[in-house]
Amino acid sequence: MEIRMENVSMIYPNGKEALRQVSLDMASPSLTGLLGPNGAGKSTLIKLLAGALLPTSGSIQVEGEPFPKGRKRVKENLGYLPQEFGLFDELTVTQFLDYMAALKGLRCPQASIQEAIEAVNLMDKAKTRIGALSGGQRQRVGIAQALLGSPQLMIFDEPTVGLDPEERIHFRNLFSQTAQNRLILLSTHIIEDVQAVCDQLLVMNHGRILFAGKPEQLIQKAEGHVGLFWEKEILDAEGLQITSRVNTSRGIRCRGVAEVLPPGARTEEPSLEDAYLYLISREETR
Repeated sequence: MEIRMENVSMIYPNGKEALRQVSLDMASPSLTGLLGPNGAGKSTLIKLLAGALLPTSGSIQVEGEPFPKGRKRVKENLGYLPQEFGLFDELTVTQFLDYMAALKGLRCPQASIQEAIEAVNLMDKAKTRIGALSGGQRQRVGIAQALLGSPQLMIFDEPTVGLDPEERIHFRNLFSQTAQNRLILLSTHIIEDVQAVCDQLLVMNHGRILFAGKPEQLIQKAEGHVGLFWEKEILDAEGLQITSRVNTSRGIRCRGVAEVLPPGARTEEPSLEDAYLYLISREETR
């Protein structure tokens, strides 16, 4: 699947400008991570890609077809887990997935339901009412419904929230395997998840795309801007974003990013988190 957005802006009825002149291209196979602070415009972008909203201006094309034809194609080939996803507590896991399969128009969905339940490790809870599940198990049900029917486009908004570390690793591997022949968009605040599995990355802030490309390309942009230093050395440092502090026998050792590092700082190899924070902090100071 291929999606193209050109100069897309989104202004809500209350006057809030959520997106400003956004242009991007996405094509399968790809597992694309979407990062950005709260209020960056990520949720609006996701809703546009999912066909839940129409842009105020600009164009969106799916497989070369502009909306509204392209919007219909998206909805026919979409698996979507929004950040706030409602479940019916009185239904069992299997009953709920059967209901979702009917909404998707799947014929003979039993095999697809069984496959989704197995993919999210809920075999022993298939006949359990959703109201009796833990928070992490409920999140897995949400992921399962997005997998139903093996859609060509999958969008997950904070899918690993509420999952323990072992479950997060399982789902990172599942997303990676699923993306071998599909287009998957993973929106999250957990940068470790993005670094582990995503081959493409989008970074947003204030309704704009600040970066689109491979994670290693973003990391390269932060080279020379990440360092280690003692806390006493940074009292007068400007534009410095501290990423960690560690107590040692000699004092507090800090790691941080800046356009110009404090004197005496030891330059470090950037991580993806460093590169992301450097990009956001640099944009905020402009």
